[in-house]
Amino acid sequence: MERSFRCPTPAPTPAPTPTIRDVAARAGVSKSLVSLVLRGADGVRPDKRRAVLDAAEALGYRPNAAARSLSERRTRTVGVLLNDLRNPWFVELLDGVNSRLYDSGLRMLLADGHLNRRLGEDLTRTFTELRVDGLIAVGTLPDPGMLLTAADRVPTVVAGAREPVLPAVDIVANDDGHGARLATEHLIALGHRDIAHIAGRGAVGELRRRGFETTMREHGLAGSAVVEQGDLTEEGGYRAAVRLLHRPRRPTAVFAANDMTCVGALSAAEESGLRVPRDLSLVGYDNTYLSQLRHLWLTTVDNASRDVGRRAAARLLDRIAEPGRPARVDLTAPSLEVRGTTAPPPAEIHPERP
Repeated sequence: MERSFRCPTPAPTPAPTPTIRDVAARAGVSKSLVSLVLRGADGVRPDKRRAVLDAAEALGYRPNAAARSLSERRTRTVGVLLNDLRNPWFVELLDGVNSRLYDSGLRMLLADGHLNRRLGEDLTRTFTELRVDGLIAVGTLPDPGMLLTAADRVPTVVAGAREPVLPAVDIVANDDGHGARLATEHLIALGHRDIAHIAGRGAVGELRRRGFETTMREHGLAGSAVVEQGDLTEEGGYRAAVRLLHRPRRPTAVFAANDMTCVGALSAAEESGLRVPRDLSLVGYDNTYLSQLRHLWLTTVDNASRDVGRRAAARLLDRIAEPGRPARVDLTAPSLEVRGTTAPPPAEIHPERP
């Protein structure tokens, strides 16, 4: 019995990996210009940049990140440390940070400060060990002093918070005092006089509280301004609102330190049989996606969080390029988003007041 043998079909020869020289030839530019474009450097003509990017895409060129890091002595990564990843306010801000970094050829490494506290680890040290090119701390950290050592080793920017104040650390945040004024004046203009504030913690919380109290005082309403401490969470807002609504003279309006707190206050009002905004007006802060849900539809202060993120990334790029430059504070202007949780106070609540 004869057996027939078939020679195996040889495997196809893999296509050669495209190089920076191939990209330069296809784009009709020099290798050095290709390198500048891929590094995200400024000063390249838009048409040349487009030609290089199109050539790289067509060839499937991917730069060797490890080799580039060694040659440039940079990792082209930025560490971003959040106060608490569960806070929806960070979503827009992170989008702003990431879009600006991406434009400059940098990648974002994310760490959660809430996990940092639970595990007892110093994630700023982890970032420095990873040799990130820069660090952005987002929100009010439980221990602002943890940035002190990191800022001595790597360019650092604080975003969306007002602490810590360090010699070589830029701060990019919202004008919280003015935002609180917008919220309070909106309620006063509607006719409210008994207005309460559920306060947050840290420097940002203090600025919003101070803005509320100052505005009430300027309108001759200091005697009816009530402040109840919260913790910037929905549960904390609920508990603070329950205490406010059980006061002998309950407020007709509440300005909450953030949207999560405001959602908690909304739950407390509904459990107490109050209808929002007919019986109680509510204002939040941050203009998160929560405030825009149709069944919540919160009146809130828009703190331009995406703009804060882009500015923070831009300040970090400036500091990477010039580490010794003086620190600066960059504030964005807030605006008020009037939706469905504010209305004039019911006349029957406190008829003896003007």
